[in-house]
Amino acid sequence: MAINYDQLMARPFADIKRSYGWRDSVLYALGLGVGTDPLSKDELRYVYEKDLQALPTMVVTLGHPGFWISAPDTGIDFRKVVHGEQSLVVHAPLPAEGVLIARNKVEEIIDKGEGRGMILRVRRDLIDQATGVLQSSQIMSMFCRGDGGFGGPAVAAAPPVAIPERAPQHSVTRFIPPQSALIYRLSGDLNPLHADPAVACAAGFERPILHGLATFGVAGFALLAAAPGKSLREISCRFTAPVFPGESLRTDIWEQEGITLFRCTVLERNQVVLNNGRAVFA
Repeated sequence: MAINYDQLMARPFADIKRSYGWRDSVLYALGLGVGTDPLSKDELRYVYEKDLQALPTMVVTLGHPGFWISAPDTGIDFRKVVHGEQSLVVHAPLPAEGVLIARNKVEEIIDKGEGRGMILRVRRDLIDQATGVLQSSQIMSMFCRGDGGFGGPAVAAAPPVAIPERAPQHSVTRFIPPQSALIYRLSGDLNPLHADPAVACAAGFERPILHGLATFGVAGFALLAAAPGKSLREISCRFTAPVFPGESLRTDIWEQEGITLFRCTVLERNQVVLNNGRAVFA
């Protein structure tokens, strides 16, 4: 089935009610490798129930509409879809436990042309059920490599954030424990690519890879570590390569004109895995 632009843009999504408890907040942080230093107050605040805080990036695991792109009526070749970019705007702090209402919608579709694929952007707003306050907004950008040339709008994508050539002001290195993907998947993404060696091998990887959104979360934690006392309000980046559990991730950070720019590199392979990162703090 071919892509129907109007139908895909108007695709309905039911509201999702998502309850989560303090154990979910702790489990998410543990899946990022937080807590490896049991004496660090900066880590314990996210993994110990006493005065527990939820990491702001945890919202990317809440209210996902499921693997809807695989439905035949979308026309999408889901086997050729990769997660290209992720952005998050935090409007209000995330409580360590609560109930959120998720509202998903297709935000934008860009036809890059025959043989060049399309970009599909899906927006998710999370509303705190108790207060009615918009807690956060996020956009997942998917690169659909097999679906270009259907006659949709060819809007020029915004240029990526430019990372400075100069040395970073801060660098934060985090070790990704070997079991991180097995823990992180318990926060909702059960794709066997992150657990089953046979599935990973069939996909062209030597072993299971870490979830892209887990790498996103590790970067978010590194940014918070480099800005003590500040609150993360915005974070966005582009995914460029996978991370394997057991590797070390260095987040290089630049301060520039009131915003924070960042890039993440796996030290063992000298491989950039997150690029064109941008963050804003309160």
